[in-house]
Amino acid sequence: MAPSDDPIKPTPSRRKRWLGVAAAAAAVCVALAAGVWAVATGTVEIPERFNPWAPLDVAAPPDWLTGFKLSRARRDPARCLAALAQTGMQYDLLPDRVTGSGCGFQNAVRLRSAGVRLGTAPSLSCPMALSFFMWEHHALQPAAMQRFGQSVVAIDHLGSYACRNVNRGEGAVPGASRSRHATADALDVTALMLADGRRITVLQTWPRDGGVGAEGTNDPDVLLLLDAHRGACRFFNGVLGPNYNAVHSDHFHLETGGYDMCR
Repeated sequence: MAPSDDPIKPTPSRRKRWLGVAAAAAAVCVALAAGVWAVATGTVEIPERFNPWAPLDVAAPPDWLTGFKLSRARRDPARCLAALAQTGMQYDLLPDRVTGSGCGFQNAVRLRSAGVRLGTAPSLSCPMALSFFMWEHHALQPAAMQRFGQSVVAIDHLGSYACRNVNRGEGAVPGASRSRHATADALDVTALMLADGRRITVLQTWPRDGGVGAEGTNDPDVLLLLDAHRGACRFFNGVLGPNYNAVHSDHFHLETGGYDMCR
């Protein structure tokens, strides 16, 4: 007898097992969905620290939900401003404005006072200002205390808002995409000043080997910059430093709203 072309049919026992697995998977999905709905609507209360839908607590030590809460706050203008109001930073709300094609800002502030001196008050979008606080408070200052036993009291920067294109080494070239600076979503940091007056610059201190093997160094200046760069990658969407290209040899470019990158 010629072999049949019909596919092998599952036996009743196999069908029963498959149905059991499918039913169990469906039950798990329903339970998870019900749990998510209960937490999101407040039907079931859990501590805010473990509730992904709780507002961002800017003073709380970062945990595994901080990144999600920060991203959620940055995406919503009202939620962002509510979180920014918790920081204790002093700022003026700026009216929305358009200064050119692809240039201008919405929901932005002029940052007059922060946990560190900033020299010229930068104009930053709310998401950028909020990320700056999170970085300064939860990454930069703890690193400075660990490396030097003192705080960072001032940050030198090259500015924030500027209606220009991406700089690829030959300046802001025509035809290139707009820089995140064009929407007040970026800040370029060049140096850190400690409480004792010690000034640590990116240009003079960043290891010439790009940081390869620098973790073994005993130079606290180098270690602080490495900590600052690594910490920035936790709280900003994009971080570019001297390892990226020659254009960034003297500063850290910190930005929100763009592609996720840490270079």
